[in-house]
Amino acid sequence: MPFRNALGRTAACLALFLALGLGACAELPKDVDRPVSTALPAPATTPLGELVQQRRAAAGTRYESGFVLLDGAPAAYGSRLALVEGARKTLDLQYYAIHADASTARLLKAVREAAERGVRIRILLDDLHSTGRDAVVMRMALVPNVEMRMFNPLAGARASTLGRLFGSIDDAARIQQRMHNKLFIADNVLAVAGGRNLGDAYFGKDRKGNFIDLDVLVAGPLVQDLSRSFDAYWNNERAYPVQSLVTAKDLDQIREQARADAKAERERQAGNPPPADGAADTGASAAEVRAQVWDERPLDLRTADFVWAPAVVLADKPGKIPPDGANASADVGKAPGLTVTQTGRRPQGGAAKNDASLAAAADAAADGETVVDGLLQLIGQARSDLLVISPYFVPGADMKQAFAAARARGVRIRVLTNSLASNDAPVAHVGYARHRDELLAMGVELYELRSEQAGLGNAFGSGSGGGSAPGGSRSMLHSKVLVIDGRLLVVGSMNLDLRSQHQNTEIAVLVRSDTLSRTAAQKIDQVMREGAWHVVRSDGRMVWKAPEGSGLEDATAEPDTSAGLRAMVKLFGPLAPDALL
Repeated sequence: MPFRNALGRTAACLALFLALGLGACAELPKDVDRPVSTALPAPATTPLGELVQQRRAAAGTRYESGFVLLDGAPAAYGSRLALVEGARKTLDLQYYAIHADASTARLLKAVREAAERGVRIRILLDDLHSTGRDAVVMRMALVPNVEMRMFNPLAGARASTLGRLFGSIDDAARIQQRMHNKLFIADNVLAVAGGRNLGDAYFGKDRKGNFIDLDVLVAGPLVQDLSRSFDAYWNNERAYPVQSLVTAKDLDQIREQARADAKAERERQAGNPPPADGAADTGASAAEVRAQVWDERPLDLRTADFVWAPAVVLADKPGKIPPDGANASADVGKAPGLTVTQTGRRPQGGAAKNDASLAAAADAAADGETVVDGLLQLIGQARSDLLVISPYFVPGADMKQAFAAARARGVRIRVLTNSLASNDAPVAHVGYARHRDELLAMGVELYELRSEQAGLGNAFGSGSGGGSAPGGSRSMLHSKVLVIDGRLLVVGSMNLDLRSQHQNTEIAVLVRSDTLSRTAAQKIDQVMREGAWHVVRSDGRMVWKAPEGSGLEDATAEPDTSAGLRAMVKLFGPLAPDALL
């Protein structure tokens, strides 16, 4: 279910409120054995390694790393299938959330098959979502040749997230800080980085709501920098082997309970068919979704349209989440550093100008303490145009200062974020809405993704059908992208919000490419024109101007939302500080 993506924000607020009156209920294991392992050298003789060399040679490029924007669900899913099926040495997966559903089931089946043919598998997963049915994913740790670790785990049973929050309540400041990175690395030569987690909602298959997202497929030496970041997290003291947290018997019981719950849900659906007019139909059945997933095909890497360009990796160090015994709340905003890395030689001749431009951008980003800080430094280098996609957009004082300074230099700034109707985390929308007037006053252009009618049910994750996403479901923005002056493109896991800036760990790829920047900008422009409300001030009030060609009327209140949802947000909004959103 898509609403689980917002659970971290809700859990953070809940944990801190509950911590005021409750004590500890459970503890994490001590003296955990964490054998150190690192990425294997990038093998040029594997099929994937040879393919990268061939594609680069055919392109006749001076640059060693190539990139493909993966802006559609088929390409995003197909790229991961291709990496799993092509891997011969290693697969490293690092994710904030892996949901136990049809899309993940097929991917993990392919991963198990890769392990059977001798591929070394490492899976690193943030621990917040590994409850209930989703805890079944942890059974991958029992597969031979697969290691799985959970980052920054919560103590307690895995029946529900709420129960685990109670179990870790005396450590609330730590548990609200999450590993938000997303990486999918094959043979240390090809990788996917960006905003997507693993699950139906990220690949256009969820029956109630799907995320609009964007990844980048990376080929060449820059992948080694992504692998070094992965290794830093894998070997960190916050990463606990699954076997230290839960037994095989426990995992078997979780699987059986998940199966029983799924059977009960199928029987419930069979006994409650939608009305004849289809008003309650939320799209394809679970069986149809599974069939659609198995119809997906791996991306043909031999014909993928790689753009070869200079690039760097921006990565938060895992120490952004403090170790056991540290005062987490005191460390917020005092991260131990940002890693900015670039592997491969610097090209000469006609390519030197692009490389020098990237070097200047990388030097600017390196002045920040976190990925988001680095991006604010990059915004300080903008001279003409800034495009931002941030689904959860909660600008703190330094973000607003960066925007104001850019506007003073004459930079046009356009931001695409979620509307209240399309936001799977209405609590995060509160943190954006309270700054909307100030942003408009400084000349920032705001666009909010259009979705279907949203009511109180959507706010609590029940969703509703009838939207524009695949299967007749809701559309929700999840991409995290910056385009600066039409030449610098950033794709990563970060939002422009205080949570990404100070608490969650993030990773991003910064590419110096006119071609990729232009492609991304064109896609963003189209969504802004045809799929988003343009928010403006008119005659002293806020107006949402309808998307081009939509046939809708302009709105003077949060569009596509019920009065109940708007009232709830207005009532509880003042109680939620920006830092927790």
